Amino acid sequence: MFNQKQTIPAAAAISSTSSFLSKVYGWMTAGLALTALAAMLTLSSQGLLNLIFGNKLVFYALIFGELGLVIGLSAAINKISSKTATLLFLLYSALNGVTFASIFLIYTSSSIAGTFLVASGTFGAISLYGYVTKRDLSGWGSFFFMGLIGVIIASVVNIFLQSEMLNWVISYIGVFVFVGLTAYDTQKIKRIGAAGFGDEESRKKASILGALTLYLDFINLFLMLLRVMGSRR
Repeated sequence: MFNQKQTIPAAAAISSTSSFLSKVYGWMTAGLALTALAAMLTLSSQGLLNLIFGNKLVFYALIFGELGLVIGLSAAINKISSKTATLLFLLYSALNGVTFASIFLIYTSSSIAGTFLVASGTFGAISLYGYVTKRDLSGWGSFFFMGLIGVIIASVVNIFLQSEMLNWVISYIGVFVFVGLTAYDTQKIKRIGAAGFGDEESRKKASILGALTLYLDFINLFLMLLRVMGSRR
């Protein structure tokens, strides 16, 4: 995908990987912080709340807009500049925060905070495993991707069925899927960093795409855990 050097000295590879992953996690953290800020600003404005959650057309337009940004950024990463990729990632993070405000209307603040801590600890531990393990996790990708497709299809079906039991099953499977994807994606991103890059522009774009990948893993893990652990208002 990126212009990478395939052979570099071991010491340089370790340094390159550490530096690259620092940027990936740095941008991921920035994205999460922007999401939280956007959610707080949305919650502080009754006008925004009425506009977004009082009008299904606006809400779903934002949802599809977010989906379009993720697909567009991933598909066009080799055609756009690193600055454009960064702006698209930050725009997505902000829009996600706007729609994320809805969870504060559904769940108590204490259960959201508690679930966030659990999600953070789980994500950190699993991502660390993906980084340090010597086991090749390449085969996990297709397995967990199929699990993700299953979760999406089941979630859409349950919009019409409104089954509480199916909702619980989806949530627990979703936690399992995103835990697995976190480990798999971390190892994949580590390998990309270890391979090196032909130029700094490719390195910057790869760090943004890696940040988006782990951001999505964390957000979805958090949401699945919230459905299991969250206390509704």
